[in-house]
Amino acid sequence: MDKEMQKRKIDEQREANLNAVAAHLVVSQEEWNEARLALMKREKQLMKLNDELAAEKRALPWVKIEKQYYFNSRKGKVSLSDLFEGRSQLFVKHFMMGPHQDWQCSGCSLEVDHVAQLLEHFAHHDMSYVAIARAPLDEIEVVRKKMNWHFNWVSSDQSDFNYDFHVSFRPEQVAAGNAIYNFTEFNLEGSADLSGNSVFYKNGKGEVFHTYGTFGRGGEQFLGIYAFFDVLPKGREEYGPMHALPDWAKPHDAYGD
Repeated sequence: MDKEMQKRKIDEQREANLNAVAAHLVVSQEEWNEARLALMKREKQLMKLNDELAAEKRALPWVKIEKQYYFNSRKGKVSLSDLFEGRSQLFVKHFMMGPHQDWQCSGCSLEVDHVAQLLEHFAHHDMSYVAIARAPLDEIEVVRKKMNWHFNWVSSDQSDFNYDFHVSFRPEQVAAGNAIYNFTEFNLEGSADLSGNSVFYKNGKGEVFHTYGTFGRGGEQFLGIYAFFDVLPKGREEYGPMHALPDWAKPHDAYGD
């Protein structure tokens, strides 16, 4: 599909949505209350199911990390164990940024924007947060300072961490066009780095375990902005070719471009 046809299709979808909003059903307050209460029953069912699903996530069996991983950080060379910073729980954001990358992942940028004011809350909930990318630390630091981010962000460029957790792919995998991503076979389409999230636990003996991971649309659970969009009359407005986040999101310093 050429760009002109693609733009026309996006404009048509946006116009159809605007027309639907303009023609939306309008009722009395009493009728609205009745419809709202009926919907609330469904919302409560979903909340209960979500609680059950969260419990199932925590009940997943763990995998002990036997391999040593080291990262380059602003504090020097650190291990995976060091990233816990004295806490027992570690949340890793796999940031989609390879060496010499000349573009910035809008989805990863949006996700980490959510944590700026949460870091103190994380720390008081026995959790450390870190972003990990395969790009060298000096390239990471350029982006971190430009975006005014203050969370811990380290480079895995001297370790197999990204490859072992299937968010980066070696040249032969990229050339073949397929690899394991989101726990199944995936068509890379030229991508050497992708995004995701992993959770780790460290016990009193210092043993580290991989407890949870999610990739692709599984990362939406960490995008609180969608909770706002989903109750707006216009919804998410994802009309582009991806019908997903890349259709609208930009790094927060790029919306004026």
